[in-house]
Amino acid sequence: MRKYRALIAVIIFLILQCTGYNLLKNYPAFIETYYSSGVYPFIGKIFRYALGWIPFSFGDICYVLVIFLSVRWLIIHLKEVVMLSRKRIYQIFLILNIALLYFHLAWGFNYYRLPLNEILHLEATYTDEDLVKVTQMLVNNSNHLHEQLQPNDSLAIVFERSQQELFKLAPRAFKTLPKLNANLSYGPSSIKKSLLTWPLTYMGYSGYLNPLTGEAQTNANINNYKTPVLILHEMSHQLGFAKENEANFIAVLSGINHQDLHFKYSASIFALRYCLNDLYRKNPEQAMALRDQMHQGIFKNYQELTDFWEPYQDNIIEKVSQSTYNKYLEANNQPDGMRTYSYVVALLVNYYK
Repeated sequence: MRKYRALIAVIIFLILQCTGYNLLKNYPAFIETYYSSGVYPFIGKIFRYALGWIPFSFGDICYVLVIFLSVRWLIIHLKEVVMLSRKRIYQIFLILNIALLYFHLAWGFNYYRLPLNEILHLEATYTDEDLVKVTQMLVNNSNHLHEQLQPNDSLAIVFERSQQELFKLAPRAFKTLPKLNANLSYGPSSIKKSLLTWPLTYMGYSGYLNPLTGEAQTNANINNYKTPVLILHEMSHQLGFAKENEANFIAVLSGINHQDLHFKYSASIFALRYCLNDLYRKNPEQAMALRDQMHQGIFKNYQELTDFWEPYQDNIIEKVSQSTYNKYLEANNQPDGMRTYSYVVALLVNYYK
């Protein structure tokens, strides 16, 4: 029995870790106070100071190395793993323990923080009347911004800046935000094009945060209306807003308050699309009436994004990756997975109504 002591210890520790993280979901105020608003802002800034100056994605290189070394290790020790070698099974559980602990300490505890509507003292539900009111406001705002950028209302807004230029402009969004009961001090920047853009595109992702290095990654192939708000979305993850719907809201809020018109327009029509689609599900006639007020150029900007993704839809890589990511979200306190539609609208409506 003594020779199995180390193996039993790492298995028990992994079970205790998983149990502990599951229990922490019931104490969001504790996580909010001591981690998300306590130590994490310092952890995030340390990552950005340490790696932000590197012009390429250090995290992507780490991912590739980890995958390569893991496959190499598995090939070399496959027979021992299949035969349930005590030494190799111990190594697997030890690595799982270290990886899980590091993930949560570096960023993952943010999944268990207070819901953003509670942090901002917003309601979680909304009336149809409020939805119509906010959607109308976004239609007017989007049309106005479109007019400022393009005198012809039937033409799309052209986004000519490179992602690298947008990376430099994006942090200003968090300096012009209205005072909120949330830690939105961004500090040093660490936003980069993903070195894994090709697989990222086929997987159907616009970007991601590397939780192990704190770097915000974007799909380098995207250059349309979505790009500015995409960058702000990943930066919102860096600030500790782990949930996709909450990062979308922070991206919209910061984008609309940016001084640059392209950022404002990107955030406005992004929010408008959410609200208009939600309104269409509840009141198609009212949605169509508001839709008829929108400049045709806005729909052409929407179409550009649709055209970008169309060649990559319904491939096996996308289906597997989207299904896997949904399971990941569900395991990390997002029971609806990627279907976080109404909560984004609730945040928008209750903030702007």
